[in-house]
Amino acid sequence: MTQVHLAAVDDLDEYPLTAEVRLDGHYFMAWERRRWLNCDMRLKGTAECRALYFDLINISYDQSPVGTLPTDHAVLAKMLFIDRDHFSQLCRLEFGPLHKWRRVRCGDEVRLMHPMVLRSLTEAISRKEDHRARSDAASAAKRLLRLRSSLAGYQAELAQNDAAVRWIDEWLVKEGCEYRSASWIERGIARWSDHMLDLTMTRNRARG
Repeated sequence: MTQVHLAAVDDLDEYPLTAEVRLDGHYFMAWERRRWLNCDMRLKGTAECRALYFDLINISYDQSPVGTLPTDHAVLAKMLFIDRDHFSQLCRLEFGPLHKWRRVRCGDEVRLMHPMVLRSLTEAISRKEDHRARSDAASAAKRLLRLRSSLAGYQAELAQNDAAVRWIDEWLVKEGCEYRSASWIERGIARWSDHMLDLTMTRNRARG
């Protein structure tokens, strides 16, 4: 019996989102209204099953990994505040509360996932990453602008050198500089000069 169980688990797909993927601060979920209004679950499921189905989708957003549910009917019934036996009976229906939920592997654990929930989460994570990328790009642009302004106070020509500004910025970041004081800016300029001197010497040796 144990070997049969292990083989069944091995045949399951691996859930693509790990426990490390989180949507902290994500207090809403995208809901495809027209898709829901015309899907078989809504048109053929009982009012009770539809309500529990929707409840489980909401619950899955706070689970780990996000978008999954435990397989134990007793645990699910407890989450839904209903009797376990009644829940199991409903799940035997063609359009029960777990309609289209299927078993997947989540590391060493077996849980339930729903393709619609996974698609919605994947899109939400993508939007979150896009927003973070835009925010990071905007922050970097402002940081470079401030650095360019600071460098102009030392050497106007250096402040116009995009390569120099970016190199000094990267150096300051790598050094863990949080407040770019005059001493840090001066050290950055000195390191840039050393860097250019090293490049010149390397090129001369290559030619020579």
